[in-house]
Parts: sequence; C-alpha cells; structure tokens
Amino acid sequence: MTITVQAGATTVPAAGPGITEPGIHQMTNEAYHSHRSALSSSGARMLLPPSCPALFRHAQDTPQEPKKTFELGTAAHKLVLGEGPDLVRVDAEKWMTAAVKAEVAAIRDEGGIPLKPADYQQVHDMADALRRHPIAAALFDPARGKPEQSLFWRDRPTGVMRRARFDWLPDARSGRLIIPDYKTCRSAEPAALARAVQEFGYHQQDDWYRAGAKALGLADDSAAFVFVCQEKTAPYVVTVVEMDAEARRIGAARNRRALQVFAECTESGVWPGYSDDIAYLSLPTWAAIRDTEEYIQ
Repeated sequence: MTITVQAGATTVPAAGPGITEPGIHQMTNEAYHSHRSALSSSGARMLLPPSCPALFRHAQDTPQEPKKTFELGTAAHKLVLGEGPDLVRVDAEKWMTAAVKAEVAAIRDEGGIPLKPADYQQVHDMADALRRHPIAAALFDPARGKPEQSLFWRDRPTGVMRRARFDWLPDARSGRLIIPDYKTCRSAEPAALARAVQEFGYHQQDDWYRAGAKALGLADDSAAFVFVCQEKTAPYVVTVVEMDAEARRIGAARNRRALQVFAECTESGVWPGYSDDIAYLSLPTWAAIRDTEEYIQ
C-alpha cells in the first residue's frame, strides 16, 4: 500500500529506502538519520571550519554511543513535542550492578531512553515549566501543528538533496509562518545564547530550515525561525530568540559554501582534512597584542 502526505501543492510518496523526490515524509528519527546521501543542517555545519570534511565523513560512518546529555535532551523533546522514544524510569540512583546495567541495555536495545529517578523528574518538570511560558506553549500547541516532520528538497545550484527534521511544523494558515525549534541549554540568558549560536552554528540551521519550508511551498521569504531555549536546571527558565538579518545572511552564505563542498567531495570521493599543505600560523590577535605591549618596546 502506498501512503501519501501533502507537501504544499505536491503529493509525495511516504519515505522508502532512499528519498529521491522532494516532500514531507513520515518516518522515524532513526530512518531520517539513515538518509546520509541527503545533506542535513548539522552535516553542513560539520563540513566547514572549525570542522572539516574528513570529520564529517567519519561522523557519518561511525555510530555514536548513547550519552547522558543526549538522552536527557531527547527525553525533554519527547515530553515537549509529544513524540519520540519511550521514557523508562530505572529505580536506581547508581547504575553499577550487573542487573541494573542489563536493564539499561535492554531499554536502549528496545529503542527507549532509560532515566534515573532524578532525571526522570527533571525532564517532566522542564516540560511543565515550558507549558507555563506563554509564547513557548503557543508555539508548540498540539492543536496547531505536528511534531517531528522530515523535509527533503533538491538544491538547484548543486543538485544536492537536502533534508531537515522540524521539531514542529505549524499547520497551514494565513499570516507569517513561525517555525519553532526546541533547545536545552546551560543558560538561556540572551548573551549566552548568542555565544551558543556562534559555537554550534545555529544561524545556519535558521537559514536551512526556512529554505526547506520555502522550497516545499510551505512559506515565503517572510517565514520566521525561532529557537525555544530552556535551561536544564531549576527553575528551567525559557527564552525564545530569533536571529537578526546579519546572522541570517552569514548563515545562508555558510550553507551555500557547505553545499558546494559536499557536492565536490561526493563527486571526487575525497573528504579532506583541515589543509593538505603546510599551515602557516600566526599568534591569535589578542596574544600578539598582549606580548607586543609587554615585551617589545
């Protein structure tokens, strides 16, 4: 049986072994991440400095082991978005015994997320705090959108298939489309978030997701992308932020370069490191200024 979903004005088949047609495809998170011939926003960021194509290729080819930080974030996403792996409370504060380790491994093998009692309570408290935030609660209103939507579209200049998995896709309606993305963080203070944007390349994610919405006819250039950022410690403060025009321009330029690099590396089969030549280095500007002032008169 063929199942279809609507993507703007185009009806596309549900996801199969390989995505070759643009559209919104229904699939699990694991299936989405298996489509490595299509470039994601996180992959695009890994292709460029301070990373490199060699690190991107290695990450694609090497499965990641579960980490507590990742599992807590995924658990919080499940409660906020209403979709994701089962959360299983493991009633042991320390996972040291063979019996508890076996229980944890079995939960992970079945696709669930094992959580210590304190962590289980933490993610529930985080979800409750987010629902009390007027803007965040409205953005993730279950009556006005769908969670975990996988978008695929073709990049015209390079021919590269692009992909994005929206945390939340609002239902079609008149007015400006606002696409929210949920992030857990150490600090939701705006200056700290600005540093996180630079460190993790979230301005590239902004441009990438808006480009996907536009390519599939879900929105025009007026679409907004906002980050709903929540601290992981009580009282689980929430801040909603949107990138300014300059950040979006820089993100778009970096994405364009990443798409070119991906196309070139895919064609050649060569995924280079930082440099094939001898790198000529200078001191960081701040160190050069400091030492010039201190030692050179």
